[in-house]
Amino acid sequence: METDETYMRMALAEALQVAARGEVPVGAVVVDPIGRVLGGSGNRPIELHDPSGHAEMLAMRQAAAVLGNYRLTGCTLYVTLEPCPMCAGAMVHARLRRVVYGADDPKGGGLVSRYRIGADGLLNHNLLVEGGVLAAEATALLRDFFREKRRKNNGGNDPG
Repeated sequence: METDETYMRMALAEALQVAARGEVPVGAVVVDPIGRVLGGSGNRPIELHDPSGHAEMLAMRQAAAVLGNYRLTGCTLYVTLEPCPMCAGAMVHARLRRVVYGADDPKGGGLVSRYRIGADGLLNHNLLVEGGVLAAEATALLRDFFREKRRKNNGGNDPG
């Protein structure tokens, strides 16, 4: 059986692919209860002209299509950054069993850092949440992406 780190590395690979195209490097994969990857994607809101084109949303759409059901009961979603409230809400509606994420998002995290969607007892489904899996790698990927973006926007004069 694969480990959380194995699936998170898959999510990191998705993030790297979209970073090369200028998207914010967040990646996600959805895995069924027996360990089969049902969907995976990186962030693509710019490419798709879609404000809901977050990695989690795209991976869940793929998984739902594979299963032929919008319910992802028993599935686990692995994502490199703590999901935003929009994605967290979709995860509750999809009835995911578990969400595993890498880096915390202190500004907009929907599961732990800012909000507790799916864990606060206010909705009709609770998510099992685990954060910090390969957090250093996920954080470094985001930090380096934004550092490079700032450097380019400042004519190459950003010290870091």
